[in-house]
Amino acid sequence: MGEFYFISCATYFDHAQGMIFSIQYSVFAESSLFLSQGSYSSFNRDGDFPKGDIMKMRLKALSVAIAMATGGHAAFADEAAAARWINNEFQPSTLSKAEQTNELKWFIQAAAKLKAAGVNEINVVSETITTHEYESKTLAKAFAEITGIKVNHDLIQEGDVVEKLQTSMQSGKSIYDGWISDSDLIGTHYRYGKIMSLTDYMAGKGKAYTNPGLDLKDFIGTSFTTAPDGKMYQLPDQQFANLYWFRADLFERADIKAKFKAKYGYDLGVPLNWSAYEDIADFFTNDVKEIDGKAIYGHMDYGKKDPSLGWRFTDAWLSMAGTADVGIPNGRPIDEWGIRTTPDGCTPVGASVERGGATNSPAAVYALTKYVDWMKKYAPKEATGMTFGEAGPVPAQGQIAQQIFWYTAFTADMTKPGLPVVNADGTPKWRMAPGPNGPYWKQGMQNGYQDVGSWTFFEDHDANRTAAAWLYAQFVTAKTVSLKKTIVGLTPIRESDIQSDAMTKMAPKLGGLVEFYRSPARVAWTPTGTNVPDYPKLAQLWWKNVAQAVTGEKTPQGAMDNLAEEMDKVMARLERSGMARCAPKLNPKSKPSKWLSNDHAPWAKLSNEKPQGKTIAYQTLLDAWKAGKVR
Repeated sequence: MGEFYFISCATYFDHAQGMIFSIQYSVFAESSLFLSQGSYSSFNRDGDFPKGDIMKMRLKALSVAIAMATGGHAAFADEAAAARWINNEFQPSTLSKAEQTNELKWFIQAAAKLKAAGVNEINVVSETITTHEYESKTLAKAFAEITGIKVNHDLIQEGDVVEKLQTSMQSGKSIYDGWISDSDLIGTHYRYGKIMSLTDYMAGKGKAYTNPGLDLKDFIGTSFTTAPDGKMYQLPDQQFANLYWFRADLFERADIKAKFKAKYGYDLGVPLNWSAYEDIADFFTNDVKEIDGKAIYGHMDYGKKDPSLGWRFTDAWLSMAGTADVGIPNGRPIDEWGIRTTPDGCTPVGASVERGGATNSPAAVYALTKYVDWMKKYAPKEATGMTFGEAGPVPAQGQIAQQIFWYTAFTADMTKPGLPVVNADGTPKWRMAPGPNGPYWKQGMQNGYQDVGSWTFFEDHDANRTAAAWLYAQFVTAKTVSLKKTIVGLTPIRESDIQSDAMTKMAPKLGGLVEFYRSPARVAWTPTGTNVPDYPKLAQLWWKNVAQAVTGEKTPQGAMDNLAEEMDKVMARLERSGMARCAPKLNPKSKPSKWLSNDHAPWAKLSNEKPQGKTIAYQTLLDAWKAGKVR
């Protein structure tokens, strides 16, 4: 079929019947007259002419014709755009193309209501990771073409997202229509009362704009975005965990295995405890020393005085050591930050051991001690001067044997062809596994951290703009697009995507990511929970105090004592100023001996903090995951 040169057309669209009637065309293409002037026709939304029409026109030609005649606003043109995106981008999907079409029709219809109300453009924001780059550059464009609502999806640093969110909460005016912020702020959102309950919204004023196919039960992270009142305040958009990372190819070398066994008396493998991790770190750094003529290190971390240093600790470093109480997703009544709440999880009562908390408890001090020691003894000397972003790519360069705290968000960057850690066939030389546990850790505790970037909306924001942003949030998490987004960013949020054939095919090149997310182990990796009453105010205290231990200005005990005291002071101010719900109410100070115990947090100091090292063969671990076991 040739190109169009001229068209004149008048249309009437009947939404109820999905038909366009009384169309008069003068449509010319190269050497062909497709419809003569004054002809009468009707067609359905699939672009097919009923029997008796002059001829069938291809969908592409028809969509162009209608778009030209109506300025691009006809509903059929939107559906044509949807079809293009389904065919060209949104594959694979857990939905059939027909199901994808139906889901996108719903978005078109819902958006039409908002466009009629004057909403043609919205502004949203997220941190800069691969998943959100895909949303900003690709999915925002798709949403605009399909719905007619333009999306300005800003990408900024995570710290800037938190800062702007805090500013908006303080002013009471949101500078964005929608936010993707970590679910770490769930305790903050709940207590200040500025963030909209999605549970209430979906059942009330947002019901008309809630996708019937949203399927909340399919999301894997909603337990992390649910407040003490049982309501969901954020919708998961992406999810990644901190796991143990290691060079499987080196761990399988017979000469290295024999040398390790001879020195330590047990097999080289995935470490189950911090003792084994330390032994392996020492072994590669000081015994193996070089691989292929290049230095090899048994550990990697970062220690620059920077806000990202705080994430190392608030992102469950203490929980891996065993600082908190037993409980999933977060310990109760003491969480991995060391904050104690009332038994119902509502009211924070203290962070210091003097007030019943655990931020400066023996387990927390042990964790900080090991963090500093390992980085200085077993990591490249540059590590102490690195930030999160600078340290992240280092393992991919091929000189790191293992890393105790590695974010799966780096998976996509760790699988690129040509990297020293990728085989010629595209399979990785590395693997990921559950992180080892510290000596204070008990069965049933949180194992580590999981980042759950989640859609967040202000309660008192413009209702129509909020609805449009909510529509976009559902679009970028919809089953139509979520599997493709998962493949691009490797930050899964839906059970159906994780269990898909596409992920099964990808699994051999992802080093255990698929197996981990299919296993029950994933629920033991959780974000910051509801014990934290004001994440922005408290989080900034961590990196400043941890840095003093890194530089040697303070001992680990001194640094954690100061941190705990500062956290109590902030919570005291929150108590005085008041919060909409569950403001802190600090316990009076008392002797630490009142609280330290062998039965619950804060845990009393162990006489031996380095028990015998224990490891497990990776294949045994993998088989357990496949069998539906944690380990």
